[in-house]
Amino acid sequence: MGNKKKISVPAKLINGGVAGLVGVSCVFPIDLAKTRLQNQQGQGVYTGMRDCLVKTLRSEGFFGMYRGAAVNLTLVTPEKAIKLAANDFFRQLLSQDRKELTLVREMLAGCGAGACQVVVTSPMEMLKIQLQDAGRLAVHQQKVLGPDGPTAPFSQPPQDRPYTTGTASAFRRPSATVIARDLLKTQGLVGLYKGLGVTLLRDVPFSIIYFPLFANINKLGQRHSEKAPFFHSFVSGCVAGSVAAVAVTPLDVLKTRIQTLKKGLGEDTYNGIIDCARKIWTHEGPAAFMKGAGCRALVIAPLFGIAQGVYFIGIGEYILGYFH
Repeated sequence: MGNKKKISVPAKLINGGVAGLVGVSCVFPIDLAKTRLQNQQGQGVYTGMRDCLVKTLRSEGFFGMYRGAAVNLTLVTPEKAIKLAANDFFRQLLSQDRKELTLVREMLAGCGAGACQVVVTSPMEMLKIQLQDAGRLAVHQQKVLGPDGPTAPFSQPPQDRPYTTGTASAFRRPSATVIARDLLKTQGLVGLYKGLGVTLLRDVPFSIIYFPLFANINKLGQRHSEKAPFFHSFVSGCVAGSVAAVAVTPLDVLKTRIQTLKKGLGEDTYNGIIDCARKIWTHEGPAAFMKGAGCRALVIAPLFGIAQGVYFIGIGEYILGYFH
């Protein structure tokens, strides 16, 4: 008849939320390792992902590997729900007479989804990064100061960085509530959205790559316009997610560095995207832009695989149908 199938927004939001919660619960320790590896400058505390996870487990315990997970689990539901539902909305908006979308239109739909999600992603990652990196900073301070006092010159913390410290004793286990409250008190809402520009620069290209790639891989498993099997959707999400994740890793490194408020002794501070990119290139070399790429692929692949699997099963539709 030419009528488009109506999108059930509540069902899509439930699907995205359930998928996000399941995915984050599975891969959060690897995400923590990614953050700590990306924030290392010079001679770092960790030699790689496995070393980071082992040292974190030994020094901070099992729950130390899930530091910051509460923030993620709280906000990942709206984030993933917005991202996945927005992509569906834009795909339907850009489709004409139920014809298949061209690659350009698929990329535009992904662009719209990536732009929408940063409303939640930016403050979520801002708070999560502070919590994830606290353990690395404590070890870094001890390593630099040594048993006999400071071995590196102290630098004055910039006035706009309330969490930049100069002594090991200043390190306390941060709280997301305290960090958010202090940022709102000192910098207003702008403080929570620090790094918004670079978050957009990361998430929009990611979505432009991910959604068209997923749609085309997933299409290979469809039979006569039916949904692809769960496993095929899962694998499609894993492949598309890992490719997109590795492709935008340099932008993720910039985002992590810019959003990190605390800096260890002797570590660079940054004044914007260009300054951050220049200092990383000059002091650490081009390879530093790919720090944490393996971790990022291992995080994003199952995260989006699970997300798309749950999304295509239609848990949201089932729940709504049950209550109706």
